[in-house]
Amino acid sequence: MKVVILAGGLGTRISEETGIRPKPMIEIGGKPILWHIMKIYSQYGYNDFIICLGYKGYMIKEYFINYFLYNSDITVELHNNQLDVHYTNTESFKVTLVDTGINTNTAGRIKKIQKYIEGETFMLTYGDGVSNINIKELVSFHKNHGKLATLTSIQPPGRFGNLETNEEGEISKFKEKPEGDGLWINGGFFVLDPKIFNYLEGDVDNEQWENAPLSSIAADGQLFAYKHYGFWKCMDAMRDKIELEEEWNSGIAPWKIW
Repeated sequence: MKVVILAGGLGTRISEETGIRPKPMIEIGGKPILWHIMKIYSQYGYNDFIICLGYKGYMIKEYFINYFLYNSDITVELHNNQLDVHYTNTESFKVTLVDTGINTNTAGRIKKIQKYIEGETFMLTYGDGVSNINIKELVSFHKNHGKLATLTSIQPPGRFGNLETNEEGEISKFKEKPEGDGLWINGGFFVLDPKIFNYLEGDVDNEQWENAPLSSIAADGQLFAYKHYGFWKCMDAMRDKIELEEEWNSGIAPWKIW
């Protein structure tokens, strides 16, 4: 089963980093967050990836073209341009890199990789979110309900601390980063039947996958939610990047399941 990763957005909310690189190439622990996402899938035996490129997509291409050399011991003989590889520690990834347009929206990006899916069920996620999700259970859930689409739903923690005070302002209760308000939201990590492309007919370059297509799939009773109760985090802003980096450096990064 192939894994499609949306990696073409501008990443404007984290412009401190995306001015010089695409958002999926922002590093956590010295590796792009894109690599972390791929390692999650690889842990469950899914190593065939399709990356939807857009903004500064050439940098992602260059990363994978040179990946073998970056992770090898080499000797270069400059006088005859000979290269000898002595040791390599690369991944078992197969990566198809597809230019889907700088300004194309998510539905358009998905439509542009249809020919690489080859009529098979596939997985889809965003290039900025990590999780300790059990991919094996996710796939099994999708197969068991028999519908066209599964998304992973999560309950994000609150952004701000909650407190309770009396009329004089004395705080009787404070909780930093409380649980969310009970709502489940789209956390990516989809499993999709190829028939979902029927919902992407016509010109959808400016259409969000999360709007009309998903809404229509849901209205037809073809969308199920796999509830994930564990760790999930989207690198939406600089504070998220810093938090992910701190967790990685602490040695207890919850998404590091490999």
